[in-house]
Formats: sequence, structure tokens, C-alpha cells
Amino acid sequence: MNTFQTEQDAARDVIELSISGMTCAACSGRIERQLNKLGGVEAVVNLAAEKAHIRYAPNLIDAAKLIATIEKTGFGATLSTADTHVDEKARKAATYRDEVHRFWISLALTLPLIGQMAFMFVGAWDAHHDVLPRWLQFALATPVQFWIGKRFYLGGWNALRSGGGNMDVLVALGTSAAYFYSVAVMLLDLPAHVYFEASATVITLVLLGKILEARAKARTSAAIEALIKLQPQTAHVERNGQLVEVDVKAMIPGDVFIVRPGEAVPVDGAVVEGASSVNEAMLTGESLPVGKHVGDKVFAATVNGVALLKCRATGVGSHTLLAGIIRLVEQAQGSKAPVQRLADRIAAIFVPVVTVIALATFVLWWWLGGEFTPALINAVAVLVIACPCSLGLATPTAIMVGTGMGARAGVLIRNAQALELAEKIEVLAVDKTGTLTQGKPAVTAIEKVGGSGTADELLHLAASLEQGATHPLAQCIVARARTAGLALTTPTDVAAVPGRGLSGAVDGSRIAVGSPAFMADLGIDLSAEALAQLARLAGSSVVAVARDGVVCGLIGIADPLRASSKAAVARLQKLGVEVVMLTGDNAATAAAIAREAGVDRFEANVLPSDKSAAIVKLKAGANGIRRVAMAGDGINDAPALAAADVSFAMGAGSDVAMEAADITLMRDDLGGVADAISLSRATLAKIRQNLFWAFIYNLLGIPLAALGYLNPVVAGAAMAMSSVSVVSNSLLLRRWKAEK
Repeated sequence: MNTFQTEQDAARDVIELSISGMTCAACSGRIERQLNKLGGVEAVVNLAAEKAHIRYAPNLIDAAKLIATIEKTGFGATLSTADTHVDEKARKAATYRDEVHRFWISLALTLPLIGQMAFMFVGAWDAHHDVLPRWLQFALATPVQFWIGKRFYLGGWNALRSGGGNMDVLVALGTSAAYFYSVAVMLLDLPAHVYFEASATVITLVLLGKILEARAKARTSAAIEALIKLQPQTAHVERNGQLVEVDVKAMIPGDVFIVRPGEAVPVDGAVVEGASSVNEAMLTGESLPVGKHVGDKVFAATVNGVALLKCRATGVGSHTLLAGIIRLVEQAQGSKAPVQRLADRIAAIFVPVVTVIALATFVLWWWLGGEFTPALINAVAVLVIACPCSLGLATPTAIMVGTGMGARAGVLIRNAQALELAEKIEVLAVDKTGTLTQGKPAVTAIEKVGGSGTADELLHLAASLEQGATHPLAQCIVARARTAGLALTTPTDVAAVPGRGLSGAVDGSRIAVGSPAFMADLGIDLSAEALAQLARLAGSSVVAVARDGVVCGLIGIADPLRASSKAAVARLQKLGVEVVMLTGDNAATAAAIAREAGVDRFEANVLPSDKSAAIVKLKAGANGIRRVAMAGDGINDAPALAAADVSFAMGAGSDVAMEAADITLMRDDLGGVADAISLSRATLAKIRQNLFWAFIYNLLGIPLAALGYLNPVVAGAAMAMSSVSVVSNSLLLRRWKAEK
């Protein structure tokens, strides 16, 4: 549930740090614990994104101290901003190329060692007569162990130095045991098999796993990469009466810029000249172009259609809508879901527990079997097969893919907690105006009374009289007449009664336009036909039109239901979500809209200040506590949005509502709520699958290794593939699609 910031929260700064050197959940957990020990710091470390999202009190600590703390823990840290993104990507690409280069060297040195194992399967391998001379095996395995495997020794040492353990400790211990045992057998010329192939193969396989994992992890952030690539680097700006090409970073609010057909809009702005259509699919997920005219807003990275637009910049740099979306997605991808807590607790004690199990395996095998070699090899297998990486990657990789897919569909999720809670929604409370409806009143019905005249003639008389009025209903009538292309007449002798109606002369007739009560004030009675039509217009604001003292028609004005609302309500109900409409309108209007939208339950005459109380009431429910979400778009919805377990803000809503909401829908379509719930369920399903297989892998793999059913090479291969399988499973979320 989102709440308003306290003064203490508002006084805190937020930074994001890129972290290098993490290898497993134990690493990210240790960094997180060290940061959170500092006064005034709240940190979340994401293993998959290799980022730390930190909120801190600047009067107690600064960024330099935070970076120093991470470096003291044994890892690298640098500030991560929009400007450093390119450098970060280049650094990761260089590291990846270096890892691939090392892998191929490691594989070349290891293949001869693996090749000799083929003789074992055909019965031609004798422990006393190796296929390869032991000095050659030693020469091949040593660079793999200490040059290629240097990363494991450094990572393990840094972990132990800071009082913890990680995957590097397990790999270093396991491979070192096999390597140094083999060295001892070789130097002492003992009648026993050497295991140089085991130590080298494990390091090579683990390195391969890390390379595959890095490739897969890079794909989890594809949504962010795609968003960053969308914004053009240059813009055509008017400077001193001339059109010049400038760097987008150099633009300032107020700059006038040109967007040619087919070009991307460089920054947020407002159209000052021209008319065109703009493809805003990257913001809303909606493929249909949006018409743009003078005064309309345009947004960075959207694509202009068929005509040239001249615009004035209103938001540049980090103040564009695109930059805000990128920040929101990065914040969500870096947050931690409650479901991850169990994995974090296990990861914190994982390495010490596995080390104890390996030691117990060695002691028991040697004590019960009386042979040193099987005891050592089984202990090595235990160390090598244990994998805290899969536990650490299970949740964040799924969240990264899920929130990225949401952004592509126009569903912006603020944090992982909101994503997790959205799955559990039982009731959705929706505001009527601007959420179910378009938020703009319009003429919905023109009913003639009597047999003379046409609907256009009736509209002409009413609009001619109303064209000078400022009342919203009058403006709706005039707008409808102009849309219909009717030529209006200038009225004379106009008399107005505020809030009730007005009368005057139009085309030689005495015309009165207003509420039925206004007609009664003028002594004009409604006929039986007019009363029957009035009943049919229940739920609308009705304006009666009289000509020369006789009612000749009724005009119904209402806030029309969005075209997508009925289908969206049906989708939500199909998902098992009860939809409840909250509105300040009267019961008749509320009932009409609810009936049209397919909403079974509504509450009318709900004042803005009472909406949050209505949410609390819905939470209590008749059969116990329920998960309640709220969707709204106005300033008066903000308290109710904050009171809900999960809150949704419609994209065209106010900034206050969007600030208070957990999930922002970039389209003015309630179907986005159904998309968010569907995405949440798909993401949580992947997280549960990942956690299940990560736990099962370790619960089965470690005992099998301890019982002697797995040799170190097989264990190493299994460990390398476990993390890859978890990330690959998360990537299957990319198949999810929002319903159109």
C-alpha cells in the first residue's frame, strides 16, 4: 500500500549504484546488510540488475561513504545515472568479452583432460597408468586453476575478509581440494588416481555458466534498453530565427523545435503550429496514432506521422515523460518483492551450512569407508553442486522481465511489492468520472416532443440561445451543434436564471432552455409524452427546450462511458475481481452508468473526503479482510488511492493521483488494470517456479553428492546450468501480451 511521504522520507536522497563483482545471492545479501547497518540508510541490492537502490539521509552520510562501504566489502561501486548508462554498458560488454576469451582458453586446456576420461568408459583406464602423463595433466590444469580460476579465489577471499561466504568460496574450496590432492599424489608417486580433470572441468563449466547467465540477464533488461534507445540524440531547434540541429541535452524549456514527418519527438512539448498524427505506442502500448493540433501535448520518443509540427519544449532532460518512465521501471526492477524474503534468509546462511555438510561428508566417508580418496571427492562434489546463485536470481530476474513487459504495454509498476499484491486483488473500487467514463460531459440524446420539426432544428434553437452562456451543460449543447455543422443564430432579449436556464428570442420565436423545474417556473407544463421521454433519460442531466410556451424537445447530457469500459469490467470479473463503482453523483445517474458498464455494485453520493473511508469499509468485507485496489484519475481520488492495498492511476489523471498510485496506466483504459493483474499473476507464477526449482535443486543435489552419487564434474555442470535455467525460465515471461 502506498502512503504519502513523511517529512523524514522527504528529507532523504535517492541514488543508484552499479556494483561489480557479485556472483550469488550471498554477495548481494552481504552488501545489503553492510549498507543498512549505516545510519539513515535504506538499501536494496539487486543481483540480477547488479544495482543498489539506496535512500539515505544526506545530513548523516554521503554517496562517497556508501561507495566506500561497498568497496570495503570487496566489491566495486560507481554512481549509476542516465549519463553513465552508456559507460556501464560498455564496461559490461568489455568484461563479457574478456570472460568469453578466458573461457575459450580454459576449454582448450581442459579438453585434453576431459578426452582421457573416454578411456575410462571403455575399461582402458588404469589408475596406475594415466593416458596423459601426470606432469602434462599438471601443466594443463595449473593455469586453469590459478589464472582462469583467479576470480574465484579473489571473490572468496573478499567474502571471507568481510565475514561472509559466497559461491566463490565453495568453488575455490572444492576445486583446490581436488587440485592439491592430485598434486600430492603426483609428487609422492602414490598408487591413486589424480583429479586434475575434475578441478579444471569444474572451473571451465562454472565459467561457461556465468557467461550464459550474463547473456540471459542482459535480455531481462531489454525493456529499459529499448526505452533508452528511443529518444533521439539531436533536435531541429529555432535559434535566432534560424533552424539549427542541436544536441537534445542542450535543449531548455521554451525552445521551439520542428518535428518532420517520420521523425521522433526529441523532448516533451506543446504544439504551436501544424496538425498531424503521432504514434504513441511506446508510451501507451496503443498502436493507433493520436491526432495532434495546436495546444496538444507531445512526448519525447513518440513518432510524428504525416505532417510537420512546430512545438515548444515544456520538459527536457530528466523531466520528460520518457525519463520518468525509465526511472519508474528501473525503480521497480531494483525493488524487492516480499516473496523473496525466504530465499534471502536461506542465502545468508547457505555457504556456512554447505561447508559444514561437505566437512561432515568427508569425515563420515573416511571414517566409515576407511578410504581417503572417495571421502575427498564426495566432499568436493558437495561444495561444487551447491548453488546460492539460483536462489538469488529466482525473484529479481522475473520482476525485471515482468515490469519491463508492463512498461511496453503502458502499465508502469512502481515497485515489486505492488506487482506481487496485484495478483491477490479481490475487489477493485473505481471512480466513475474519468475512469469508467470519458470525464467530459456531452450530448447523448436529443428527443423531440410533438410531431413538428427535426432533431437538428431543436438543437439549432437550443444552441443559438445557449452560445453566450458559460454553464458546462450549455457549452455541451453548443459544441454538439458545431460538430454537426449547424449555423447558429444570434439571440436577442436573453434573460438568464443562474443554475436553472435562460430564455430569449431566436428566429422570431420565444425560446426557453433549462431544467424541467425552470419550465415550471415559466408556467410551461410538460406533456405526458415529455414526461415519458424524461423517464427514459434517467441518469442524464436533462435540458428541456420550449418554443412559444410549448415544450418541443428534451436534450440529455451525460458523461459518456468509455468505449472500452464495459469490456474491461467483464475481463476483471472473469479474473475473479469484484468491481465496485464509487461516485459523488446521484443514485439515478450512478445506476445508469453501472448498468451500462456491467458493474453490479455501486455507491452513490460519496463525497471526495469519504472515498478513503469507503475503501476501508470494502477491505473489511462481510467474510473477513479482503485485498482492495482503487483506480482513479483525479486529485480527489488521491486519499482513496493511498488507502487501497494497490492503487491504479489513469494516465491522463492528475500528477497528485499518479504520485499516490502504485501502478500508472498510460492509457485511459480500465483494461490496463486487468492487464496489470494478468501480468502480476504470470510474474508471480514464474517466481514460484524459479524458487521451487532452486530449492529442489539444492535439496536433491547436495544429498546426492554427499551420498556419492555425483562426481565433481557432473556436479559442476549441474551447478553451472541451475542459474541459467532460472534466468531462462524468467525470460519466458516475454511471451506475455496485453489483451487488446
